[in-house]
Amino acid sequence: MNVDNVKSQMRKGMLEYCIMLLLHKEPAYASDIILKLKEAQLIVVEGTLYPLLTRLKNDELLSYEWIESTQGPPRKYYKLTEKGEIFLGELESSWKELNETVNHIANR
Repeated sequence: MNVDNVKSQMRKGMLEYCIMLLLHKEPAYASDIILKLKEAQLIVVEGTLYPLLTRLKNDELLSYEWIESTQGPPRKYYKLTEKGEIFLGELESSWKELNETVNHIANR
């Protein structure tokens, strides 16, 4: 078994949660999301991010607003919807439960 494959799968599982956490704080442009994830050591490329943002929007968890840019065309800023905020709360509960389980097993 390759540890890189396992790490990749773990990161994929966390990506949606991390994006929603970022958007809970403030609306963001896709490039800003990529930058913030990169700063947190979670490397994501546009080819991965855009389909995920589209899926979350189609699931009515995100909405977007076009905002004029001083550098080029208007930018699409994503934000959580009310349904997205509720879903994020459910993800936070699941994360806490999973974290407690792992810590319990690791500390036995």
